[in-house]
Order: sequence, then structure tokens, then C-alpha cells
Amino acid sequence: MAAEDANGNQTPGNEPEDNLDPQSQQAGSSGEGAQPAPEGGAEGDALSQAEEILNTAGAEAPAAAGSPEAAELRNDLLRLQAEYVNYRRRVERDRDVAREMAVVGMLNSILPVLDDIEAARKHGDLEEGPFASISVKLENTLKGYGLSRIDETGVEFDPNIHEALIQQQSPDVTFDTVTQILRTGYRANERVLRAAQVIVSVPEQ
Repeated sequence: MAAEDANGNQTPGNEPEDNLDPQSQQAGSSGEGAQPAPEGGAEGDALSQAEEILNTAGAEAPAAAGSPEAAELRNDLLRLQAEYVNYRRRVERDRDVAREMAVVGMLNSILPVLDDIEAARKHGDLEEGPFASISVKLENTLKGYGLSRIDETGVEFDPNIHEALIQQQSPDVTFDTVTQILRTGYRANERVLRAAQVIVSVPEQ
């Protein structure tokens, strides 16, 4: 209310608090005791939703993993994986066999050529000259495919790699011994391509 001075005139005084501006009252009421607004806005809400989804999925994951459907899917996956491993091994094994058979077929087809080279060498036709170097290069190339000769003498007769064409008794041996090679045998690694035709000496009775 306005106060009166000595002459009875009214002077402005302090206005009552009820007449304050509503916005000022609201601003005054938001002092130290007011709660701050959440930071982040829409980003904070999205983060909260994401955390809630992750928590829900984490809580449901053990139950889903132990369900019959999950166990069946896991067994199907393991079975398919085992079938694939077996299939890959079988394919690799078949590929190796096919490659080996192709090499064996090529070596078998060239054995007559090697027989001619050996015969020419025994007759002295390959002591020098270009054909001698060609034959050596061919034989060295075939060695790279695992080809080796069966032509040792003085060894024990082995029916797996030797074919005895002649057998004769001898007082100089104590076991069946290869004494002469009539035709050279060949093998490709561990596979015998052709047994060596030999003369075998056996102990006297």
C-alpha cells in the first residue's frame, strides 16, 4: 500500500509479493532446490532405449541358447560342418589319385622308349653326340616324376619287383640272389610299373 507523508500525499511503497510477475515468481522458485533438466535430449532417450534393449536381449539369451530349437540348429550346424570336412578330404584324395594315375599312365607309355635308349647305350650308340645328351635329359626329367630303375644285382630276389625268367643253382649264394638283369624294371615312387626280368641263383640242395 502507498504511504502518506506529512502533508497527506501518498508516496509509492513496496508492492506486495502477490503482485509480482508470474514469470518472476517462477524464476524465483527455480532456485537451488530445483531439479536440473536431463541432458542430451533425444540422444539421451535413444541411449536409454538401446540400453534397455541390450539388457532385455542379454536376459533372454541364456534361455534362447538352451531351447530345443537352438540345440537342434547347433547339431545341424555341426553335422553340416563334419560333412563338409569329409567332402573336402574326399575331393582332395580323389584329386591326388587322379594326378598319380595320370603320371603313371604317361610313364607306362614311355617305357618302350626307355628300353630303346638302354639298348642303344649297351651297343655304344649313345656314348657321345646330341642323342646322348637328349637321352640323359629325358631320364633326368622322368626322375622328377618319381621314376626309378630296378636293375640292381647281388640283391635278394623279391617277387614284388623281380620276375625270374631263369633259375640256376650256385654254391656261392646262401639265399635266392639276383645275378643278372635281362630287362630293367621301373617304379614310380612306391608303385611298381614293371618288374625287372632277372636270372636268379639259388643255393645248392
